[in-house]
Parts: sequence; C-alpha cells; structure tokens
Amino acid sequence: QVHLVESGGQSVQAGGSLRLSCSSSGFTISTRSMGWFRQAPGKEREGVAAIASSGLTNYADSLKGRFTISKDNAKNTLYLQMNSLKPDDTAMYYCAAGDGRLWPGFSTWQYNYWGQGTQVTVSS
Repeated sequence: QVHLVESGGQSVQAGGSLRLSCSSSGFTISTRSMGWFRQAPGKEREGVAAIASSGLTNYADSLKGRFTISKDNAKNTLYLQMNSLKPDDTAMYYCAAGDGRLWPGFSTWQYNYWGQGTQVTVSS
C-alpha cells in the first residue's frame, strides 16, 4: 500500500527557513517523478518543485533560488528546503508521486499518489 507522509511544516517568521520531508512507503521513489505542491486557502493547488527519477529538477519560476527539492533514494524520502520565506508562501504543502517516465511537471494529473499535507505559515 502506497503512503506519502509529509512533515516539517510549522509557523515561522518571514525570512526564515524550513525543510519539509516526505517519507514514502509502498513504492520506490527512485523510479518515480516526485513533486511538491501547495495550496493556500481560496486558491488552486500549484506546483512548487519537482524532481525526475534521474534527479533532474524543475521549479516554479517564481520560486527559483529560494526553494530546493532533493531526495534520498536510500531513505525513500523527498525533501523541500525553503529559504527566505514570505507570507505569500503560507499554504498547505503536499508531496506527490507520479510516473517516472514523464517529465516532472506541475500538472496534478501526472501524479498518482498524494500525501495529506503539512501546513506552513509565514508571519510578517
């Protein structure tokens, strides 16, 4: 059975940093495209960062330079390092697993499995 469990979300001050983790079971992340998405209240879910099975990465243009996606295949865990956080980064953050043959884009249909999310709140 596939499980994705996010952790690391919390309340921080603007300018601070957080590292989110996504622990996976029931499949091997090394063979999957993996992504981080976020959803703020009243807004659509949007892609943040994604990583191919090969390790190639893809970032939302507005977040390049502040967020870094990585993975540890041995631990079957996905990470999102978030720096210089802004109040606009406040959202529920979700990790997702998709078909490893596809480019890791930000269309939600590409991803078959989703975690329950972890809340990030950035105060000014």
